[in-house]
Amino acid sequence: MTYTNATPVLRVSDYQRAKAFYVDVLGFEVMQEAGEPIIGFGIFRAGAAQIFLIAWEGAEAAYDGWRVYLYPQDLDAQLAHIASTGTAVTGPTVTEYGMREVQLTDPDGNVICLGEDAA
Repeated sequence: MTYTNATPVLRVSDYQRAKAFYVDVLGFEVMQEAGEPIIGFGIFRAGAAQIFLIAWEGAEAAYDGWRVYLYPQDLDAQLAHIASTGTAVTGPTVTEYGMREVQLTDPDGNVICLGEDAA
């Protein structure tokens, strides 16, 4: 099993304040934002590093409480392996933003999302 990338999902209490910190202090670029107005979700990148910032309010419902987003090299192979362990998964589903995703929970309750480009 190989993953091509992992993105931590950071919960923030003030999206604009957190955005300013990651952009101005750590040098991340805004790749995408969502929410109306833009107060709730952003994808940020600096070189090969990527993070998701999600504002606390509404974040759990909108993103099912992800703590990390993993990008497997072969989602179907990974799903077969996960199924062989007896671990429950939700999905796969194709999202409105073009990803094919599954979710599972680790033994400590951390929600993990595995996704690949749906194309």
